[in-house]
Amino acid sequence: MIRAIYPGTFDPITNGHVDIMQRASGLFEQTFFAVADNTSKKALFSVEERAALAKDALAHISNVEVVTFHSLITDLAKKYEAKAIIRGLRAVSDFDYEFQMAGMNRQILPGIETVFLTPEDNLSCVSSSLVREIASYHGDVSKFVHAKVADALKTKFPA
Repeated sequence: MIRAIYPGTFDPITNGHVDIMQRASGLFEQTFFAVADNTSKKALFSVEERAALAKDALAHISNVEVVTFHSLITDLAKKYEAKAIIRGLRAVSDFDYEFQMAGMNRQILPGIETVFLTPEDNLSCVSSSLVREIASYHGDVSKFVHAKVADALKTKFPA
């Protein structure tokens, strides 16, 4: 079975993340949507909240499992016997960092491949940070995130 991991903070999961996961699920037999418990970033949602929101947003994809982690992604890849790490690219500006990360991951875990996927054109401008900012000003984020994510953002930023 060929497995892949799509790691990230996902604070919160956006329709762009869902689009990347849908694409990855068509390429791999099993995919893990890996929500990072990154203590160096101040997240709006807890790792448990982010994982629950991801489960709702990804429920329609049968070969996806949402997991959380607090380790190197290469350690998680070993744990789940993943052959690839999925990374989404929205713009050329994303590539430099992602290219360095892919090289570093191969140094740590020889044989791991990084697969870069791009979202639909209409989702290339969507980022978690922009969604959070729009929501903080009580803007409508419903076209950028799953309905349950939009509701969760409203509870974080009450009117």
